[in-house]
Amino acid sequence: MEPTDLTHLTWHKSSHSGTQENCVEVARTPSFAAVRDSKDPTGTVLRFAPHAFAVFLQDLRIRDEDTRT
Repeated sequence: MEPTDLTHLTWHKSSHSGTQENCVEVARTPSFAAVRDSKDPTGTVLRFAPHAFAVFLQDLRIRDEDTRT
């Protein structure tokens, strides 16, 4: 992927994180999802195609449900 200016993105962290700062943050656009470390907002950003990120989130939900049973 080509370098992109990510300063305009709105970053979110999970509501499960509460006030903790040791989290990942996600920003979504129509063309990609970006993930970064909340402790290092100017550091490395991982970018995923929308479908790949949706599959990743679905897998996390399944794994979370499996650990609850």
